[in-house]
Amino acid sequence: MSLRKMSVGIALLVLIVDQFVKYWVTGPMGIDYPGAELNLLPFFTLRFVQNFGVSLGLLQAGSEFARWALVAMTAIIATGVAVWIRRETQKPELIGLGLVLGGALGNIIDRVRFGYVVDYADFHVFGYSPFLVFNIADAAISIGVVILLVRALFTPKPKHDVPVEKANA
Repeated sequence: MSLRKMSVGIALLVLIVDQFVKYWVTGPMGIDYPGAELNLLPFFTLRFVQNFGVSLGLLQAGSEFARWALVAMTAIIATGVAVWIRRETQKPELIGLGLVLGGALGNIIDRVRFGYVVDYADFHVFGYSPFLVFNIADAAISIGVVILLVRALFTPKPKHDVPVEKANA
């Protein structure tokens, strides 16, 4: 299997798992209205949250125009990631890009269907939540971005030697 097909496969897997878990939480489990929650572990609660914004609650879509503007913005980003996948040759970057693309598509589907993104995962310790409530798509995007940043910041770039004749000219 080619690396690009692997990246697209990762994106499809993230998309399918994200949508299935959102369906399961809001459907059969019935956690589908603001305030609905189910404590699963002392540190993990399934909590229904309608996220009208993007990461960290930024860019809140308070109108239909804003909703569709966020859909368009996310679609443009997803398209850029897909183009990057076509051009990328390094496996770690392709894994990160697949995670970002799958997560972006999962959240786009929510925003088109509902007008908001379904968030449900709430990790907490002694009443303190170190993260905002999130979903699998958000986690995939975050992990993918971290992979891309680590590779960009800490992977040595190949040195291009300048021929001696040109260096002395």
